[in-house]
Amino acid sequence: MKITVLDGYGLNPGDLSWDWLNKYGEVKIYDRTSPSQLMERAADADVIFTNKVVINAETLSSLPNLKYIGVLATGYNIVDVKTARQLGVVVTNIPAYSTDSVAQMVFALLLAITNRVEHYAIENHNGRWSNNPDFCYWDSPLMELAGKTFGIVGLGNIGKAVARIAGAFGMKVVAFTSKKQEELPAGIQKVALDQLFSESDVLSLHCPLTPETDHLVNAERLDLMKPTAILINTGRGPLIDEQAVANALKAGKLGAFGADVLSSEPPAADNPLLSAPNSFITPHIAWATVEARGRLMEICEGNLAAFVSGTPRNVVS
Repeated sequence: MKITVLDGYGLNPGDLSWDWLNKYGEVKIYDRTSPSQLMERAADADVIFTNKVVINAETLSSLPNLKYIGVLATGYNIVDVKTARQLGVVVTNIPAYSTDSVAQMVFALLLAITNRVEHYAIENHNGRWSNNPDFCYWDSPLMELAGKTFGIVGLGNIGKAVARIAGAFGMKVVAFTSKKQEELPAGIQKVALDQLFSESDVLSLHCPLTPETDHLVNAERLDLMKPTAILINTGRGPLIDEQAVANALKAGKLGAFGADVLSSEPPAADNPLLSAPNSFITPHIAWATVEARGRLMEICEGNLAAFVSGTPRNVVS
């Protein structure tokens, strides 16, 4: 069996091991693969692993040996699964490997906004505290989370993990979800979407990207929010209208924005959120803890083993 990893660097920049693949056949591992390199590298593969390399209908139809695609992520929109199904190609993904890491990033972003630890650490490295006339100083608003309302859009695994942490901070947790109130964990109140936007001091997005949720956060909904509110997006970039959020930040209609995802990655240099005030952007790293990537690799190995044994799991095609 011939196995090709098209873009392995994102998952494994060198601190994990691909050695387990060798027992399944002949292996080729590429750090990155451009569209122009794709066909040459995948031409005779029985198995392909891809993180962000797009496998469309045309590509699938040109790979007669292909039997299996392992997506090295939870989202699998990079693969034309309908065509794969028609061609008998099994496609699997990696579910629920990064729940705790993503939930942790939500609060890393939130605390970066409310406490500005990095800002003060840099100031003090540069001598500001040593030269300060008073025993302390601050030049940014500092917010206590206890008693504030934390709103969540979507209560899947990550949304529920975030809710637990918010509750531990002493926050009131409200959520917009398709689940019934009696199905929700204790301490979470179900509310309508507009009410969520208007009541939340912190609003965090954890819903899938669908035609209905594309630009869920738009100018109209931003107008519903408190001017001091904090918006967090660790879900999918297109859940928000980036220009509308940037405009709200510049106009003082939104307190702050924290995100680990943008609509295009890497973003264009002129993405409005990169220069907007009180905008805190990390480069899609919530999933990238060594623990989460280790779980991803373990699930990946299990998916391939299950496919080889004739009982594929985590199938999305």
